[in-house]
Amino acid sequence: MLKSRTITGVFWSFLEQLSKRGISIIVTLLLARLLIPEDFGLLAMMAVFVTVASALMDSGIKQAVIRKKDATQDDFNTAFYTNLALGAFSYLILFLAAPLIADFYDEERLVLLIRVAGLIVFINSFQVIQSAILSRELNFKNQLKASVPASAISGIVAVILAYSGAGVWSLVTQMLLSALLLTMMLWWLQRWRPTLTYNFNTFKEIYSFGYKLFLASLIRHVGRNIYVLVIANLFGASVAGLYFFANRIKELVVSQLVSAVQQVTYPALATLQDNDSRLKLAYRKVLGVTTFLLFPCMMMLATIAQPLFEIALPARWYDAIIYLQLMCFANLLYPLHAINLNILKVKGRSDLYLWLAIYKNILTFAVLFVSYRYGVIGILIGQIVLSFIAFIPNSYYSNRLIGYSIKEQFLDCMTPLLMSLIVCFPAYLFVTFSEIGALYKVAIIVPISLVAYVGMAKIFSVQAYREAELLFNKRFKRVKVQKGHA
Repeated sequence: MLKSRTITGVFWSFLEQLSKRGISIIVTLLLARLLIPEDFGLLAMMAVFVTVASALMDSGIKQAVIRKKDATQDDFNTAFYTNLALGAFSYLILFLAAPLIADFYDEERLVLLIRVAGLIVFINSFQVIQSAILSRELNFKNQLKASVPASAISGIVAVILAYSGAGVWSLVTQMLLSALLLTMMLWWLQRWRPTLTYNFNTFKEIYSFGYKLFLASLIRHVGRNIYVLVIANLFGASVAGLYFFANRIKELVVSQLVSAVQQVTYPALATLQDNDSRLKLAYRKVLGVTTFLLFPCMMMLATIAQPLFEIALPARWYDAIIYLQLMCFANLLYPLHAINLNILKVKGRSDLYLWLAIYKNILTFAVLFVSYRYGVIGILIGQIVLSFIAFIPNSYYSNRLIGYSIKEQFLDCMTPLLMSLIVCFPAYLFVTFSEIGALYKVAIIVPISLVAYVGMAKIFSVQAYREAELLFNKRFKRVKVQKGHA
């Protein structure tokens, strides 16, 4: 039953990510044609602080609610009202800190931008428990129904505003409208409603687990966004905008492929938290399928980045091509990091999760202190080095908790890595040295590479390919059966 529900959940979560990220890619490219790098740079400057405020609002409560075995109405009420209070508090801090942030960047426009954009934190506090309940139920179909209309409508409005000359305000409007519509849709689709009860014992229980995830999340967000903060402060809003735009394109691909699996496996595998052997087997399959999908996509994105930019964007964005290519390689190990951290959450070891976040941030600041002297390219090369260094402690605790060793993890993802290199290296040579048009390069390389990659997986009977094929075949068969009964 759990396996069936998990497969269904992965399918709908993947479809949600595919739809939402697909819309986001189209909207982002349209906005890039209408806006300038400085507009994205202003968004990047304030996004650092809005993200930190969002982490404070959530405070790990959603993860604690998902993990709680026998959650009651009192538990949901307590979590809901706690999130509202934290949301209001987080927004108040943002509102008061806006002038200080503007002074740090020497950018007066940020005061009003932050005070308006910061409302997203309070809006999102209304949807945390609705989303958590749907995740507990592995009901990602309803999350799809909520997120896609919100992304589409907010994207259309943002493009219209950008075309009308609204500049960075079109990006802010997109953020706020998307959050508001998503919250409204989740309340309509998930019928749970709060009642006037609050249990302080429940608060202590969920917060004793959640606050460590919050601190870890806060530290991780600071570490992840410190790059934008440093680049904006040292090199200006335009360079920060190029970096932020490249990172946004990369995130659309990474989140698309990894989040769909991660989002489902955490609530599903939380039910196996006391069975180490089953957990290890399940995570090996998750890692295999995730890397089988992610590695070729990230390498192909780096391969065709230049012709893609030439097709879709004006020349003012071309300096971001090399940024995107380096980011793709810096994130190749992302599935391994995410899965190892997920194991800690499933096993309830939020203390180790926090320790690892602190350790990685120390490494981040150390590497950044050396790499910033060599410009943005140096910073990105530093990220690649950091990704490999940070993998060792992440995987160490997975070995201790469920016996999933570093060696086993590397072996489980080595085949898709080698296959991706075999496919993408000649493709890169073709893109680099061929003199045909950019559109023809993409039209030739992508389908040929896809066929070659899948063909190798079939010929060598790659386990991850069989798992991915089984997952989607089962889901499509179920869809056909449901239609047949309709």
